[in-house]
Amino acid sequence: MAEPTTTTGTATDAAPATTAGKPHPLAPAAGIANWVDQRLGAAKLGKSFVRKIFPDHWSFLLGEIALYSFIILLLTGVFLTLWFKPTMGEVIYDGSYQFYRGLHMSEAYASTLDISFDIRGGLLMRQMHHWAAMLFIGAMTAHMLRIFFTGAFRKPREVNWLIGLALLMLGIVEGFAGYSLPDDLLSGTGLRIADGLMRSVPIVGTWVEVLIFGGEYPGDIIITRFYMAHILLVPGIILGLIAAHLALVVYHKHTQFPGPGRTERNVVGYPVFPVYAAKAGGFFFIVFGVTALMGAFLQINPLWTYGPYNPAEVTAGSQPDWYMGFAEGALRITPGWETHFAGWGFLPPATWSWNVLIPGVGGLGILFVVLGVYPFVEQWVTGDKRDHNVLQYPWQAPNRTAFGVAGMTAYGILWMAGGNDILAIMFNLSLNFLTELFRVLIFVGPIVAFIVTKRICLGIQRRNVERVLHGSESGLMERSPSGEYHEAHVPISEDEAYLLTGSDEEHPVAATNGDARELKGKKGVVSKRRALVSRWYYADNVPKPTAEEIEEAHHPGDHGDHDDHGVEGGDHNELESSDRH
Repeated sequence: MAEPTTTTGTATDAAPATTAGKPHPLAPAAGIANWVDQRLGAAKLGKSFVRKIFPDHWSFLLGEIALYSFIILLLTGVFLTLWFKPTMGEVIYDGSYQFYRGLHMSEAYASTLDISFDIRGGLLMRQMHHWAAMLFIGAMTAHMLRIFFTGAFRKPREVNWLIGLALLMLGIVEGFAGYSLPDDLLSGTGLRIADGLMRSVPIVGTWVEVLIFGGEYPGDIIITRFYMAHILLVPGIILGLIAAHLALVVYHKHTQFPGPGRTERNVVGYPVFPVYAAKAGGFFFIVFGVTALMGAFLQINPLWTYGPYNPAEVTAGSQPDWYMGFAEGALRITPGWETHFAGWGFLPPATWSWNVLIPGVGGLGILFVVLGVYPFVEQWVTGDKRDHNVLQYPWQAPNRTAFGVAGMTAYGILWMAGGNDILAIMFNLSLNFLTELFRVLIFVGPIVAFIVTKRICLGIQRRNVERVLHGSESGLMERSPSGEYHEAHVPISEDEAYLLTGSDEEHPVAATNGDARELKGKKGVVSKRRALVSRWYYADNVPKPTAEEIEEAHHPGDHGDHDDHGVEGGDHNELESSDRH
């Protein structure tokens, strides 16, 4: 009896497939892929990734715009680094711009003029780079607002919220550093403000200035230091945080908006390959094309109109980039609070400028601290420690939405205050009047915005309850046999009814009974103060209709007369309570 034939090697070592005696056209690529898989195990990893499901919603594209804008920044930035000279050494300009010929300026400013006028495609690259920076921070801001208003920061995504916040902070730092590199009069004015913020810090402010500028402002090395941070340090950190952010998105799975078939344990959408990959690739080229069109046709930062930086001059009507406008506004409307010290102990005589420290250093610090701790504060107030993969609509969390709109209102007021001189000229108003007006609005505006936004959210909740119980308005008036008139209602679809009632009912936490001294320090104890805040957080929420209320509204003949709503029991689809609550 013949013994079975033994084989050596594996199937993957076999000769490539042939077609009619000829090697398959994809055989070389298959061989390379096989070589990589044998050494890195890429096939298993790649298979799980390409079949990863992502939900489909337009708001998820905001994060992609931020990512693609950063890629455009890297591409255009590489081009600009080839010709930019990051030094403050003085030269005499002899380039194409006739108005500045023979003028003394720094090499940084001269090389920027050369890029704009003498390097083919240089001005386009400069403007694309600047517009991409605007788009990068703007998309991150909009993305963070979407996450906030939909509750996507809740457990288990608190860490990703903090990573996104760090990316926003670094984006602002990166933008400010790049904005300062040309060493023109406008960017130099912004750098002077940054120096003022450093010096406003009591006791150590002067030493911070010396550390950053290498001596007294402006020094001669700050452009070089900003350049290294702008092209190397900060982008490297941003790349690492983006990788961590995307890794956590994959690990936690993507959030999704509520709807039929969508639960906390599944994701409804499309796989990465081929659907999502094709969409993402096409969207990248759209973002790139729009940025290129903006760089070609929309002028931004025409620094040749400002001139080289001179510490003794300030550009008339100077304005920072939009993402720093709120900080500028806070500085402009803060009263001139200062404290003078005659000296004490080892402290020399000094003047502490609270009108710079509080709105500048304190305002920026408070903004990011509040945003960073909010997810944990809301979790403490609500007592909700469950995992959340399904998002909320803004009207489902009235207080959170009201807080967000109040913050946006404060931001907008400060942003307008940052241009109070321009507003005074354009509308022929008194600059002092506008300053006083913004000082009042910064306190009144957020409060009014909070109240109005919360009432709107509660009104939407009441409207949704009416739609579930009695259907939507048809616009048709009917007359009953008794002579009364009423509007006929049309039953809503089961999908809409599920959307309006499918979320879990949330309730405030209850205080733990017992002696406060004995309960102090024990895990899981809820104080009376926390219970009071939690009750306020949920106090005005409109409860969802119960299964009995829905049943009664849809079958009035069995539970009472509801003809005054114009709804016939047989005209409505019955909602299964087990599927809706």
